[in-house]
Amino acid sequence: MSTLLFSIKRVMKELGVETFRISATLFKVMIPVLILVKVLEEAGGIRYIGYLLEPLMSFVGLPESMGLVWATTLLTNIYAGMVIFFNLAAGESLTVAQVTVLGGMMLIAHTLPIEARIAQKAGVRISATLAIRFFGALLYGFILFHLYRWADWLQQPVELIWTPPVQDNSLQGWLVAQLESFFLIVVLIFVLLSLLKILKALHIERLMIWLLRPVLKLIGIGPAATTITIVGMTLGLALGGGLLIREAKAGELSPMDIFASMGLLALCHSIIEDTLLVLLLGADISGVLWFRILFALVMMMLITRVVELLSEGFRSRYLMHTD
Repeated sequence: MSTLLFSIKRVMKELGVETFRISATLFKVMIPVLILVKVLEEAGGIRYIGYLLEPLMSFVGLPESMGLVWATTLLTNIYAGMVIFFNLAAGESLTVAQVTVLGGMMLIAHTLPIEARIAQKAGVRISATLAIRFFGALLYGFILFHLYRWADWLQQPVELIWTPPVQDNSLQGWLVAQLESFFLIVVLIFVLLSLLKILKALHIERLMIWLLRPVLKLIGIGPAATTITIVGMTLGLALGGGLLIREAKAGELSPMDIFASMGLLALCHSIIEDTLLVLLLGADISGVLWFRILFALVMMMLITRVVELLSEGFRSRYLMHTD
């Protein structure tokens, strides 16, 4: 009995230390960027970026006003973009197809300042992450727009059936919201680390790797990064990226493993929570989930094939680093 208690205490201590290390790494990245984005938001910078994005909206079949929705999402988060969307959508005649296109783009490219820094800490250049996510979102929106128009799918008017609750936009309200999100991150990291230990102990992790190896191998993701990639795809880039940072520092993953995994997460992550949020806009699940997963897998298969042909010097200078 005493041996069992000692083992439990040792495991809990290890989990606590590991949770603290990963959380501290993420917070060092997130806090300065959050402050910078808040300053930019208060100065009206997001609205200006929205004006710059307006001409691109016609490229994906959306009205210009949706540029502000995407700009807000790019710099802050999906929920903030949703609030702007519901403020503007009443004045537009949007179809389900258009909202699905917008939702797909929001899911691929959002919270870029924070998530690009997390990818950088894991080993991927910020420029590479921004290019994959921004231009990937535009390409995805373009493909969806023409697919739905060609097939005459989802052309009925969208029904706005949900309105987000009023947010506290004061500085105090913002601080409280950030502290709540930090606490949630710590809890989720502890739970994830515990789950990973259980999966390893029961050898379920090996089964997951064996089942997904054929698909992830096409993308260039090795067995060592498989489980973490699954975590990121289902629960979010910040959590998956935090675990990738840990493994990268431990030398468990190759630079190509990290690039391929973070690239896939850049295009498709948090497929549970974020997808449910965007469905509240009136988007169709075909574009915000199934086509998005397919798009991410095909795109990363092509990108990694190209990257493998590039010189080591080009990769280390523009795509990935080992510091």
